[in-house]
Amino acid sequence: MVSADVVTLERMRWWHVAELLPVERALFQPEPWSERLFWSELGQLDTRHYLVALADGAVVGYAGLCDYPDEAFVQTVAVAPDAQGQGLGGRLLTALLDEADRRGQRTVSLEVRADNDPAQRLYARHGFARTGVRRGYYPGGVDALVLTRRC
Repeated sequence: MVSADVVTLERMRWWHVAELLPVERALFQPEPWSERLFWSELGQLDTRHYLVALADGAVVGYAGLCDYPDEAFVQTVAVAPDAQGQGLGGRLLTALLDEADRRGQRTVSLEVRADNDPAQRLYARHGFARTGVRRGYYPGGVDALVLTRRC
């Protein structure tokens, strides 16, 4: 188990991608992001902000933000299974919200699986409220809840 207080957050770099892919696959089957997609996201320097969480130099989590002209969007928040339940998801999300604030964004939105109660609780603790539903959005026909936080 990884304690969140010994984890450092850094800006995601290209060399982190290969190491975070097993976490991506463990959490987001059957449609994990590909290496190519991560590279594409990292190449959009003006509109993207990605972080990795490192414990003893190893990736134990990551998160990303997209900065659109009128709102920011949380692209992903991921914590390795053996690092969950220690507050790391909250640290990553707080860092993304701080970045959105730094960029002058007053609205931040995201999508979360309707069956992911722990993630929904995390987002609620950070001021997100349900603003919509995308029916059958995720594999297996699971709905996506659209959550928004306005400052």
